[in-house]
Order: sequence, then C-alpha cells, then structure tokens
Amino acid sequence: MPPLNLLIKPASGSCNMRCRYCFYTDEAACRVEASKGMMSADTMELLVQRALDYADGACTFTFQGGEPTLAGLDFFRALSACVSAHPKAKELRIGYTFQTNGLVIDEAWARWFAENRVLVGVSLDGPKDIHDRNRVDAAGKGTFTRVMRAIDLLDKHGVDYNILTVVSAANARRGRQVYDFFKKQDFRYQQYIECLDPLGEAPGGHEYSLTPEKYEAFLKAMFDAWYQDMKAGRYVNNRYFENLMMIMTGQRPESCAMQGVCSAQWVIEADGSVYPCDFYALDEWYLGNIHTHSFAQLEQQRQKSGFVQQSCAVPDECKACPVWALCRNGCRRNRTGEDGRNYFCAAYRGFLEYAIPRLQETVQLLRAYARTGKFPSGGDKSEML
Repeated sequence: MPPLNLLIKPASGSCNMRCRYCFYTDEAACRVEASKGMMSADTMELLVQRALDYADGACTFTFQGGEPTLAGLDFFRALSACVSAHPKAKELRIGYTFQTNGLVIDEAWARWFAENRVLVGVSLDGPKDIHDRNRVDAAGKGTFTRVMRAIDLLDKHGVDYNILTVVSAANARRGRQVYDFFKKQDFRYQQYIECLDPLGEAPGGHEYSLTPEKYEAFLKAMFDAWYQDMKAGRYVNNRYFENLMMIMTGQRPESCAMQGVCSAQWVIEADGSVYPCDFYALDEWYLGNIHTHSFAQLEQQRQKSGFVQQSCAVPDECKACPVWALCRNGCRRNRTGEDGRNYFCAAYRGFLEYAIPRLQETVQLLRAYARTGKFPSGGDKSEML
C-alpha cells in the first residue's frame, strides 16, 4: 500500500483573505453546503485514529484551506499530541505539511512548526506590487508586508518552507521580475500553480485569468533565469522543472498533475467529509465521511465512483504530440476542451520544445554534481545547497 497522504481542511473554506482568484471559494459555493465549519476535537481525534490504523509505512498530514491557521494553534497542538499518543506512531514515518497565507503567523506558530518539523508552504505571488494585486485581506488591503514578516519568523526559528506562487495575469508577463525578487530573498524552494477560472465558465474571462499565451511567456522567462543559475552552480528547486527532470531520468513525477492520471488523494473537510481531489471537493464527488466510513470503505467508494479512471483517457492529438511524454495533458481540472485537451496545451508544447535541450543539459549537470560535489561550471557544494 502506498503512503497515506491526507489533505485536511480544518477551517473548511474560511479565510482571513479575499484573494480575487481563490478557486476554493468558488468550488465551495457550488456545494449545497458551502462551509463545513471548523473541525471539532472529536472529528480530529477520529481522523487521526482511522488514518494511523490504516496507514502502512508512512502517513503525512497536510493542512490547507481556506486558511488552516483559523482553526487555532491549540487545535494543532492537540492533533500532534494525538498523533504521538497513537500506538502505531513509532512504527510509521509521520510528516506534517502546512499551506498558509501567513497573516497570523507569530512566534508561537513558528515554534510549533519548528518543534514538529512541519514543512510550511507560504503563498506569495512576487514583489509587493504584484502580490497585492490579487492577494488582499477582508478589508481589501494588500498583505505583502505581513507575509514577509511571517517568513522572517520562519527563518528565525529554522522552519523549512517553500514559496507557493499562483501564476495569474498579474505576474505572467513578469516572470523574470518574480524570479529575481525571489532570488534576492534567497527563496530557493519554489512552486508555481496555474490560476484557475471559476467552475463552469469558459476560461480567460477575468482580469486575473491566465491564458496559454501568457503562461508560455512566464514559463520561458522563469526557465531562462533558472537555467542561468543552475549553470552557475546556484541550485534553485522549481517543482515543475524538477518533475520534468524526474520524468526525463525515468522516475515517476511526484506532482499528480504530471502523471497523466489522477492519483489517489484524500481530501478531508472540516466535518469529516471526504473527496477524491482538492479541485473536486464537490457534492457529486463526495466519497463518504470518516464518522461513518473506514478508509478501506472510502477507497472502495473511490473505485466505484470512477474518478481516477475518468482521467485516463488520452486525446488523439496528444498521442501524436512530440512532447506528450513530458506534458501528459496536465491537470484534469484544466482539461476543458471538447476533446479533453488541457487548456494550457499550447503553452506546454511551446515551452517544452523551447526548454528540452537545456533541461537535458541540466540533468547532466546534476548527475555530475552527484558524482563529484561540483558542477562542471565550478559551482561548489555550498552554492548547490
């Protein structure tokens, strides 16, 4: 059995920000019951018990929202204590990851992250003028300064974190500027996700909407800057580029969007409701509830629903595409064409044809580093790390 990875929404879709492109606000509004409230202690304890009873080898608790910090620090202290007290805790590899907007992170939060070795994802869309374009608080004010203050606290307490950036119209044409800003801040672990338009709408109709043309330009600008740094021996972990290189070296990509088929995910809403994917936490894809179903029963329901099976179809045009092996038609959520092709198809193809030769070169650079501790260009291990 593969490791058990849970994506938990302890505050449901509740948030102290009003990001203009928030996909989960739109998604929750499509349900009969938009908000599932706050996760109770009873639900949390039952979730931990069922998860660790079912897990084999490893279990990762990922917290997301909405904004998970709204559940309160005491909730997470109780959860980590509940995990530690479980009879199987010592025989399992337990991991915690946490995606946050950073607004309420203080010394106490940072200490809890450090003490529990939590990998934190901080949402940041670039320098101040770009970030504040879409990521505003409930009063409509920009949040950049508060996010940067949270990052300073994570640094102070030695917390491992990465930067999560939503690629929207606000930053798509300024990829190099975003990269240079992150470089100046020494943010070496970066993840970029495509901005989503509301469910049921034709894509491209909002001010923040990301179009294939804009996305291709962003990927090329980001890649050029990243490649220059890699050649110079300065390692930057870009999740998308890393996954491309994993595929090129015969490994399975860890990103489900790059596997060509949906993976078996567990999305746990605040009331214990379970869904097969964060992008499909909808009534029609409800699998059950941990109060009434075991994980084995929930897995049976996943199989019965056909959710994963529906993602296996490959459009005819993809089968003949020269970059199919790397693209794999992207995330199911963006497969909006009548033939099932990804909305960003042209962006993926244009970028990959542009980048493949240098990606292959970068693979060789990393292999050389693995053998010698040095890049051929002279970069040393201290720069690499």
